[in-house]
Amino acid sequence: MSTDLDPRAAAAAREAVKAHDENFPVAFRLLPREQREAMNAVYAFCRATDDIGDEGEAGPEERLARLDAWQAAVDDAFAGRPVDDFRLRALGAAAARHDLPLDPFHRLIEANRMDQRRGRWATYDDLLVYCRHSATPVGEMVLAVLGYRDEWRIGMSDDTCIALQLINFWQDIARDLADRDRVYLPIEDMERFGVVEADLRAETATPEVRELVAFEVDRARELFHRGAPLARFVPARARLDIRMFTAGGLALCDAIADIDHDTLARRPAPGARGRARIAGRALLGLARGAA
Repeated sequence: MSTDLDPRAAAAAREAVKAHDENFPVAFRLLPREQREAMNAVYAFCRATDDIGDEGEAGPEERLARLDAWQAAVDDAFAGRPVDDFRLRALGAAAARHDLPLDPFHRLIEANRMDQRRGRWATYDDLLVYCRHSATPVGEMVLAVLGYRDEWRIGMSDDTCIALQLINFWQDIARDLADRDRVYLPIEDMERFGVVEADLRAETATPEVRELVAFEVDRARELFHRGAPLARFVPARARLDIRMFTAGGLALCDAIADIDHDTLARRPAPGARGRARIAGRALLGLARGAA
């Protein structure tokens, strides 16, 4: 299997990174070129997979068919067979160069299949199963590019990735329901706090909804803290980027708390000052880790 990276494939992966504005952009700019290119290819794959799963004009059956075709193309790229999509050419070269495992890529595609089949989650454990398809594969891909496969680091990565997924859910409760007919708040938790789905369609959150969101945000915050030590056990060139994930997630936890957990009235986002705080928190953590 060739590890040579077609310049057109490298350019396609870089453009995919530039085309999306994330809350907490992480670029791994300090990594060696080969690892940086692999991170771009991984990111391009993740964005393309999510785009297929969320295509507005396509119905669920069509999206499922496209996801099946996408997975077959990914398998071809990993096997070194010819693929037309330049993003997948970049991914195939990265997979060969860094011996990337195929399973996380399959799981992320499966998460998008899950999205076509269900939009409600009975229990928190059910939601965690979903997150182990939609979120933790990304961390495993990143660690694999960095050369790590051990369960210890993966465990901390899983906590961080699940926390990021959860806090994004709690940030977007209104939008997920209105635009995608999805409610990620577990039904068992809604019942515990006396919340019904109609409450989530209101312009402002009831006290019960605020209490429920505060409960879920605290869960995410705990996971961020459990995963935070990971940044001390990756190469020095990647530590700031890993800390940015945690700092960004905690900043979003704070942003939700600052609006009294009413994410129905307003979608919290870090903003320019928040991004500065994220960077400051990440740099402070890096300095403390070095000390």
